[in-house]
This record gives sequence, C-alpha cells and structure tokens, in this order.
Amino acid sequence: MRSCGQSCRRDDSRPEESATPQGRAGEAPLGPRQPRAPLHPGAWWLWSLSLGTAATRTTNPLLLALLIATSAYVVVTCRPDTPWSRSYSAFVKLALAVLLIRLAFAIALGSPIPGTHVIVTLPEVPLPPWAQGIRLGGKVTAEGLLFALYDGLKLATLLICVGAANALANPARLLKSLPGALYEMGVAVVVALTFAPNLIADVHRLRAARRLRGRPDSGVRGLLQVGLPVLEGALERSVALAAAMDARGYGRTADVPAPVRRTTAALTLGGLLGVCAGTYGVLTAEGGTYGLPVLLAGLAAALAGLRLGGRRSLRTRYRPDRWGVRAWLVAGSGAAVAVLMALASVYDPEALHPGVVPLVAPTLPLRPAAAVLLGLLPAFLAPAPKEPS
Repeated sequence: MRSCGQSCRRDDSRPEESATPQGRAGEAPLGPRQPRAPLHPGAWWLWSLSLGTAATRTTNPLLLALLIATSAYVVVTCRPDTPWSRSYSAFVKLALAVLLIRLAFAIALGSPIPGTHVIVTLPEVPLPPWAQGIRLGGKVTAEGLLFALYDGLKLATLLICVGAANALANPARLLKSLPGALYEMGVAVVVALTFAPNLIADVHRLRAARRLRGRPDSGVRGLLQVGLPVLEGALERSVALAAAMDARGYGRTADVPAPVRRTTAALTLGGLLGVCAGTYGVLTAEGGTYGLPVLLAGLAAALAGLRLGGRRSLRTRYRPDRWGVRAWLVAGSGAAVAVLMALASVYDPEALHPGVVPLVAPTLPLRPAAAVLLGLLPAFLAPAPKEPS
C-alpha cells in the first residue's frame, strides 16, 4: 500500500494547467453571461402614459384595439416574473367592467345622441319636474349604444395602458429615481401603486392554499372566506411598513437657509402656475403665440425649484439606475406615438373620430396605425428582464 505522500504526489509528467478560465490561450472565459441591466422604470411609465395620451386623442375602435394589442404584446414580452407584474390582468378586467358599466348607463339613462335605429324600447319611469333632462328607460338606439361603446373603450384603453406600467416598472426602483424634493410624495404614490399587486398576490396565494385543503375558492362563499385573511395581511403589511419607515428616518429633513427655502417655494409655485397657463395657451387658439414659451419657462422654473428642494432631503442612492440609450428609445417610441396621434387628430379628425349619426363602419387610417406600431419598439429592446421579487 502506498503512503499518503506517494498517493497525493502530483504527477509532474503531465503539463500543468492553470486554475483560471483564461489559462489556455484562445479559450473563451467560462461562466454564465452577465445579464443586461434592467430598463429604467421611468422609461416604462413615460412609454405607457404616452400610449394613454394617444388613446385620449381618438374614439376609433380599431385604433384603440391596436393600442391595447400593442401594450399587451410588450407586457407579455418584457414583464419580469415578479408579484407586481401579475397586476396587468386585473387592470384588463377593470377596463372591461368600466366598459360594461358605461353601456349599462347608456341603456338605463339614455344617450344624448339622437338615433333612428331603435333596438329595444324599455318601460320608461316618470320622473318629477326637477329631474328634467334625465330619463329612466325608454328607447335604446343603436347610435346611442355605439357612442357609449366608443367612449367607454377610450377610457378602458387608458386604464390598460396604466396597467402596463404597473406590470413593467419596479415601484421600488422608481422611488429611488425620484428627485429628493419628491421623495415623501413618491413614497405615498409607490405605496398606493403597490396596493393592487400585493392584494392580487395575496388572493392568489390564499385561493391556492384553499384548493390544496379541498375547500371552495370560488363563488360568494369562497370570496367571503378569503377576504378576511387578505385584510389581515394588508394590516400586517401596513404596520411593518410603518415600522420600517420609522427606523429609516422617514420625514427627516436638513436645515437650509431661509433665502433658499423662499427661493424654492417661489420657483416651484411660479413654475406650476406657468405650466398651467402655458398648457391653457397651447390648447386654445387665442393663446397660440404665448402658450409654448410660457409652458417651457414654467417647466424650467419648476425643475429648478425641485432641484433646490432636494437639499432638504437627507438620502443617498445605492446603485442608482442609469438612463441609457435603451431608456431614451423606449420613452421616445411612446412619445412619438402620442405626438403623431395628436397631429393626426388635427389634420384628419374624421378618421380618428368616426361618426355615429348616420351609422357608418369605422375604417383603419394607415398613418395613425403605423404610428401606433412604433410603440412595439420596447419588445425588441428590453425582452424579458429577470428581477428578484
């Protein structure tokens, strides 16, 4: 039997190999490839809000359906496997409920749109003289229903676009990207935005647990028995969040000179007033000469005020998100959709707002449809990022 020294002796006749992956010449480094950095959450919000802005410029159901399909494709392609990414289906259901409620009101309360194609005549309830202008029941026309469908679909598309931002953007990383002056308000907004995703995740978890125990998880009985644990979990999460915020010094501010505080307040207030006046001037024909300069000056003053206001916030950022080329392209694609749709609503309003009196079938305008397709660019720039939940 060989001794330990003989058995553990290295065979010097073999060529020595390096322990590092770069030991052999021409050999590629081993190990997994580094994943690409996730996209800035602000880019996702700008993209989705731009699509929502485009939805407010039209009532054409074909263009609205194309906007919904664009946002849905980007969400399916780019959303991470996180709790908040599952909230998109809830926003779709909410949008469908809004659309059905809008149609129900049009059937029950009537429509201001006159129509000649009567679908059904409901029993009309007589109302007192002080309720003049309101009716319950009566004739339900195809023109009124179609007008309500177009109007409700516009609001539903806006809700779906907001749901896309909730599914794609990490709320915690979005909070880190806010300027210091908006930190406290940003915390409140982020807590409000994460309420729906966390509530949906709790409902899914509790329903799965009830199914494993052989208990009903659907219907009125299942909903009532799931509701109490969900509320209890929300209360516990609120207490834990309050304790964490208190431990981290939430609300603590730094001492700044009084002239800086007054300058910050004046710039912020004056900038917001300038933004309001400039926006009014841009939207009206009389203020076309002064609207844009006042709007730009107001934005500059408001940004300067926020910059100075950030001195009172004692906070630092660990590994802040970078606004890179991909973020510019994603936000720019959404802004391009909004701008092109706004221009199309000015130069070709009939195509973006199909009439209902007389009844005509809506057509798909090619140029606005091509503009909407620009919103698909994020699906090729930021596919399926992986983030820890």
